[in-house]
Amino acid sequence: MNLSGLDKSRLPRHVAIIMDGNGRWARLRGKSRIEGHRRGRASVRAVVELSRRLGIPYLSLYAFSTENWLRPKDEVHALMNLLERYLEVEQPKMMRHGIRLLAIGDKERLPPPVLRTLEHAMRATRKNMGMTVVLALSYSGRDDIVQMVQSIARKVRDGVCAVEDIDEEMISAQMETGSIPDPDLLIRTSGEMRISNFYLWQIPYTELYITPTLWPDFREKEYLQALSAYQRRHRRFGRTDEQLNPAPPTVKGSR
Repeated sequence: MNLSGLDKSRLPRHVAIIMDGNGRWARLRGKSRIEGHRRGRASVRAVVELSRRLGIPYLSLYAFSTENWLRPKDEVHALMNLLERYLEVEQPKMMRHGIRLLAIGDKERLPPPVLRTLEHAMRATRKNMGMTVVLALSYSGRDDIVQMVQSIARKVRDGVCAVEDIDEEMISAQMETGSIPDPDLLIRTSGEMRISNFYLWQIPYTELYITPTLWPDFREKEYLQALSAYQRRHRRFGRTDEQLNPAPPTVKGSR
């Protein structure tokens, strides 16, 4: 599949990806789980670069959940080292291609060297306007909702707003993703049929695409297949096809 097969006017504005299957990829090949994570970096690079070429403004990558802290310590340590190295290597490319980096999640749990590197990359790229890459690190969709409720509760307590003022717009603004649009397309690799505590508020009308491809094998071809599948969907947002595509009025006297 090539780029010419896509309708550039109907690309998603925001793609979110649950990058799953690094460990299984490694196990199937008799390699360490760390080798699977290392191989997965090339898939991240491929997806980011193709998104930039296509002009997709927002890309969210679920890189590390709060539950992932429960993994073996040596694996977590290696993941953090890979993340730090990735940020160091990719920052110059982000600058060249106008990519802004954002991070969401409980970032204070990250090791200090990783946090410093992450914050430096975000500061350096903050004025880039070509594309925004959102890394979900130590992220939990439920925690995101909890901090939103606490934030609004404080506003009500302090008299900044009334209970009656709370609506979907206010709630969305208080989420960590308040400055970016909700995802149009959520891709999950490795064939698992679950959301895994990712973007629980943000995906009520997001199109889901599940592929059995393991993340280290997910490259340009697989990404284009996901985007092509998205373009075949009919996004109705609760309405009927007839409402979205009303029949032309009948001209009096026509047959």
